[in-house]
Amino acid sequence: MSKVNFDVLIIGGGAAGLSCALVIGSGLEKPYAENKRAGIILHQKSSHLQSALLRNVFGIAPETKGMDLLREGANQLSDLYPKLEQISGEKVKEIKEVDSGFEVISNKNSYSARSIVVTVGYASPFRIAGLEEYVIPHKKAKASKNRVQLKNEDHLVKPGLYVTGTLAGWRSQYAIASGSGAAVATDILTEWNNGEHTKVHDKLN
Repeated sequence: MSKVNFDVLIIGGGAAGLSCALVIGSGLEKPYAENKRAGIILHQKSSHLQSALLRNVFGIAPETKGMDLLREGANQLSDLYPKLEQISGEKVKEIKEVDSGFEVISNKNSYSARSIVVTVGYASPFRIAGLEEYVIPHKKAKASKNRVQLKNEDHLVKPGLYVTGTLAGWRSQYAIASGSGAAVATDILTEWNNGEHTKVHDKLN
């Protein structure tokens, strides 16, 4: 197992995870992100988007298949923002808190990161060791579904540990999950920018 050091590592490649990665990726060219290293462990097999058919999402063509959107989102990320490293074919097993931040252990490798974003969905049982103390019943899902979330305040579980999407307590709606991921990305960029509120917009010439 090898260790790779990240400033931020996103765990999960669904709607929230990819949205978070795209916004962070767009910020990596900014002066405040100089020498920052960001990555995403895609974890797409467990995404509920694999079986989704999207009809009610602004900006996405009706009848778009979720599985296609997952693939296209990863391609968009690599095409536009190749500095953000994509890690495929791995599943996170454990997260440990260490002096420098966090150690993320997958079935193949070990990574260290100053900050992590956990966005792997709200299925129970929750299978990432090390976060059990934060797992609570989901506040916006049917009790019969037995969904879970991580305790958080505005997506922050504790310093350096963020959660997004359904695992942050939001409903399982594409636009909500996507916005949650983007919101966390801007929080991280703001932190990198010495606390100055930060977003990234592209404009027509």
